[in-house]
Amino acid sequence: MPDAVDATDPLAVAIVVVFLFLSLCTALVLVIVAGRRPHASLLSIAAGLVLLALLVVAVLPYNVPVLLGAILALLGVTLAVLGGNPFTRWVLIAADGRTTEGPRGGILVELAAEHSESRQEEILRGGTTIGFLERASVALGIVAGFPAVIAVVVALKGVGRFSELATPAARERFIVGTLASLLWASAVAAAVWMAIW
Repeated sequence: MPDAVDATDPLAVAIVVVFLFLSLCTALVLVIVAGRRPHASLLSIAAGLVLLALLVVAVLPYNVPVLLGAILALLGVTLAVLGGNPFTRWVLIAADGRTTEGPRGGILVELAAEHSESRQEEILRGGTTIGFLERASVALGIVAGFPAVIAVVVALKGVGRFSELATPAARERFIVGTLASLLWASAVAAAVWMAIW
């Protein structure tokens, strides 16, 4: 029976840290390139790299030195915050490609009036900024060892957006977008947390 990986072997630790660093850096470059207009192939590769990093840290035991852990944490939080935007947009397009974005980061929905023409109104304004803040809160909370921050973020976001969730399009976009954003931030932060703790 082969020996288990020695968690104190400097070579094994170096290989895992280099792999994690390169995986997270590559994923960060891919999501930045995907930018404002999500590209399915780039985002699929980035998501695959995050999942592979998560799998590696879940399977291989090791102790990452503090300085390298801090670098991985900074890189992971950056990837969680910035990468969540194109990833969430990609998921929203896959869920409902018909939703039109408004000029202030919300969505345009048709409001039909009984005795007049229908008009468009922008709802869920500021969604992009709120998404960056929610992913930063979640990623920092998980990396710091406080995953309960996810419940706080979801509750705060739900209460803050409650009055805007009157239309089915708004509810769907809110739920799908929030889940995609939190999934991305949680997966990246979990990989970093498992590497450094």
